[in-house]
Amino acid sequence: MATIVRRSVLTLPAAPLGPENPLPALGAPAEIHTLDERSRNGLPREMARQIGYEPLRSLLPARILDGYQRERTDTEVETVVLENAHLRVTVLPLLGGRIHSIVHLPAGRELLYRNPVFQPANFALNGAWFSGGIEWNIGATGHTTLSCAPLHAALVPAPDGSTMLRMWEWERLRDLPFQVDLWLPEDSEFLHVGVRVRNPHERTAPVYWWSNIAVPEDEGTRVLAPAAEAWHFGYERSLRRIPVPHWEGADRTYPLRGEYPADYFYELADGARPWIASLDAAGHGLAQTSTDRLRGRKLFVWGAGRGGRRWQEWLTEPGSPGYAEIQAGLARTQLEHVRLEPGGEFSWLEAYGPLTAAAGTVHGDDWAAAREEAARALEAALPRERVEAAYRAWLPYADHEPGERLAAGSGWGALEVLRGGHKLPGTPFAEADLGEAQLPWLELWRTGVFPSPRRVAPPGPSLVAPHWRDMLETAPADPLTEYHLGVAQWHAGDVAQAVRSWERGLALAPSRWPLLRCMAVADRLAGDRARAADRYAEAFADLAEESRGGAGWTAAESALGREAMTALLSAGRPAGARAVWDRLRPALREEGRFRLLAARLLAAEGHVGAAVRLFDEGFEVPDLREGDEILGEVWSTLSGRPLPERYDFRMRPTRP
Repeated sequence: MATIVRRSVLTLPAAPLGPENPLPALGAPAEIHTLDERSRNGLPREMARQIGYEPLRSLLPARILDGYQRERTDTEVETVVLENAHLRVTVLPLLGGRIHSIVHLPAGRELLYRNPVFQPANFALNGAWFSGGIEWNIGATGHTTLSCAPLHAALVPAPDGSTMLRMWEWERLRDLPFQVDLWLPEDSEFLHVGVRVRNPHERTAPVYWWSNIAVPEDEGTRVLAPAAEAWHFGYERSLRRIPVPHWEGADRTYPLRGEYPADYFYELADGARPWIASLDAAGHGLAQTSTDRLRGRKLFVWGAGRGGRRWQEWLTEPGSPGYAEIQAGLARTQLEHVRLEPGGEFSWLEAYGPLTAAAGTVHGDDWAAAREEAARALEAALPRERVEAAYRAWLPYADHEPGERLAAGSGWGALEVLRGGHKLPGTPFAEADLGEAQLPWLELWRTGVFPSPRRVAPPGPSLVAPHWRDMLETAPADPLTEYHLGVAQWHAGDVAQAVRSWERGLALAPSRWPLLRCMAVADRLAGDRARAADRYAEAFADLAEESRGGAGWTAAESALGREAMTALLSAGRPAGARAVWDRLRPALREEGRFRLLAARLLAAEGHVGAAVRLFDEGFEVPDLREGDEILGEVWSTLSGRPLPERYDFRMRPTRP
């Protein structure tokens, strides 16, 4: 059977993504994968250096995606399907290029954990993310800001004469273009994936890449990798070297034999073939391997405890099976970023396919024998040299210009290519890709003037790279230009100058709330709760007067209302928080995120019983952050009863 690549449609119960949060992300990323400073002592030198190299300090210019809810309706999702006699691969180019499914056709077996719903949750660096399948994480430690974003996609000739699916985009946190090429050689049981990340700039760039693979888990699932040691990272934020497979009385290669979520970064021996596999009790499952550039391998487990189980339920529908994640990355751990030289590129090839090994051996007590059996089975199914040869064959095709276009990504890459004159064969970022969000910045580049908006609306996205900051500094100083300039200066670490820019803009601004909100964030992060509360109150009052109909204005009210109420309650001003509450749209007050704030407000006003009743009536916070313990913290101030199970998302042992 010749390989077929075709468009298709998948119908899933899906929660809409909703509008972007229009407030610039001025706070530090809420990333749980940060390391306690004491844990860095004694780490290998290269690992310690890469952990300290350019960690992400700002989400700008990315916007937060928190406009989703939890009501799902049947929705058609565009897909691209690659199929040969052995595998059927379903890809979602409009959702980060996620591989949704790999079916091994002779056995009729799904190799991945395939989520039966699309339910965004607050796991990506910028919010919305969904579980299941294979995702491509680029940018910085965590799930990429492109998790739910459309990628450019097109058909390209494959090295074996068949057709490959190319997906590409401009990653904005690090300003780096990347591509992912997928193809199924005609008689192959393994999907081939060629990846390239390029640095078109005259400066070095920190690079992060991890391919995350969700696999089914049950009591018989075991994860194997060519390692006798691993680096354990738990949500107490420490990194320690441990033996594999047994540690603290349990075999940690079985995902359900621990209580709490944890990461295990395997220490692969120098020169060892990089691979990882997840096999069921019968010895069947999925293997992932790659060329040597992709050196890291990891197992993530939710654990068998209440919090991990609750998170798994949160990400899908009731009754769905659980999953673990096997992963592959550029460095040993996900806390590291790798230096890419000016004009350089990283490229590698990955392969995904079915693996069958002797069950008695891979599930035996002899770990060395277990991993050697899995390695033997992999070498028989896909020899290491064949992967290297496929990589060499793919490299000349990486520059081939795409043919038929299947999907369109953002226009940000086109804007950067126009401005910088970058030559990126194989990944065209065309001027036709420019959209409404890019047009003001295109005009700034061409004329030196940032245009005034044609209609009253919340400000559009800010750009913060040094070249855009320079243009804003020399542009005529009107309130909107000062707003964007302040955001760019803030991103550069020049807090004092950012505040001065916002103050200048405020003096003449017809719309004051965007500037006041930025200044409120600056006050809050400087520790001045009282002044932050004053400015938040003034900002929300101004927004409430100016606000109009439409999703953008509702998103602004929701985002600023949450920030303002939180700041006012933290400053001990329940009356101010009540004033914000009273001006919220009624539909917003019914949302779970505001029900939680209402409980805090009632408690601050002395109505603890009423606050407890809100919890008893039940609510859901759609954008509850991974690792966030706010529900338990608020409950503990209201009641001496145990935290109700529906609110228990704790990912680490409860502190005494």
